[in-house]
Amino acid sequence: MTQSTTHYYILNLTYTRPLAEVELLIDEHSHCLQSAFDRGDFLLSGRKDPWTGGIILAKASSQEAIQAIIAQDPLLKANVIRYEIIEFHPTRANADFSSVLATEKK
Repeated sequence: MTQSTTHYYILNLTYTRPLAEVELLIDEHSHCLQSAFDRGDFLLSGRKDPWTGGIILAKASSQEAIQAIIAQDPLLKANVIRYEIIEFHPTRANADFSSVLATEKK
């Protein structure tokens, strides 16, 4: 089995300013996220409940690569959000995510 060069991350986004300030940039943030989805960098995303930020499941070749991706986020550029980057190595998945594990085992 060869070592995969794909790394997986949970991105924990936390708003650092009032929601009213976040909402001013939410459309730009959404476009930035969509670009990352279109490139295949992001796999899932959604708001936290309560809406204090969000969670993104992402993949990249390295932590430096994921940092470069999130550096484009207008919310981060405006200092209204904080990203916590958590790397993990998937070892189990249900059928919906079986392709992730198949990629890891190549």
